[in-house]
Amino acid sequence: MTRMIPTPSPWNEIRAQAEHASTREPALSAILQHALLAHESFGTALAHRVAQGLASGTQQEAALAERFALLHREEPALAEAAWQDLQATVSRDPAFESMLEVFLFSKGFLALQAYRLAHRLHLDGNRLLSMFIQSRSNERLAIDINPASRIGRGIMFDHGSGIVIGETAVVGDNVSILQGVTLGGTGKECGDRHPKVRCGVMIGAGAKILGNIEIGEGAKVGAGSVVLADVAAHTTVVGNPARRVGTPRHEQPALDMDQSFDQDS
Repeated sequence: MTRMIPTPSPWNEIRAQAEHASTREPALSAILQHALLAHESFGTALAHRVAQGLASGTQQEAALAERFALLHREEPALAEAAWQDLQATVSRDPAFESMLEVFLFSKGFLALQAYRLAHRLHLDGNRLLSMFIQSRSNERLAIDINPASRIGRGIMFDHGSGIVIGETAVVGDNVSILQGVTLGGTGKECGDRHPKVRCGVMIGAGAKILGNIEIGEGAKVGAGSVVLADVAAHTTVVGNPARRVGTPRHEQPALDMDQSFDQDS
C-alpha cells in the first residue's frame, strides 16, 4: 500500500521559506521574524504586514495591526482571498520566485490586502477608517482603490504604481492589471458610473477604462488603450479610442499574461 505524503499547507510553506531565508541571510532575520515567524497564522501576519506598510510610526502600526488582526479573526475569507492573490502573483509575475518574495516585496499584493480590509470596514459602516486605508495606500503605495469597489479573488497587480479603481467599479476573479490602469468615471455623474471587469481579463499598462461599461470575460485590453464602450467577451481591443483587433489566444488572458495580439484578417 502506497503511503500518502501530506501536502504542506500554504502557511507552513511560507513559514518554511522564511526560516530558510533567515538562516541563509542573517541580515534579514529580524525582518522575517517581525513579518512572519512571530505570528501564529497567516491572517495575523498579514494584518501586521499591512499595518507596517501604511503606518507612520510604531504606535500607529501597533494600533492598526491590532485592529486588522481582529478583522481577520472575524472574517476568515480575508485570508482566503489573500492566498489566492498571492498564488496568482507567483504564477503570473516572473519577477517573483516564491510566496515569501510576494508577501514581503510586492506592493500590488500589499495594496490589494489593504483594500480588502478597507472594503470589510466599509461594509461594516466604518467609513473613516476605510478611507484612511485608501488614503494611506495612495500616499505610500501609489495605488488608489475606493473601499466601496468590489474586487474578486486571484487578482494580480503587476508593478501596481498608478492603478486607480473607482467607487462603483467591479473586478471579477482571476484578473491581471498592470501599472497605470484607471477604472474610472467620465465626469461628475453620480450613481453607478465605473467599469465592470469580468473574470479572466488582462488590462495592459496605462489603459484607461471609463464609465459604466462592461469588459467581458476573458477579454484583453492593450497597453495605453482608452476604452469608452463595452468590450465583448474573449475580444482584444487596443488604441484610443479602443477598437477590436482580434481574439486572445487564451480563454483567460490574465493567466498567461501574453501582451501581444493577433489582428483579424
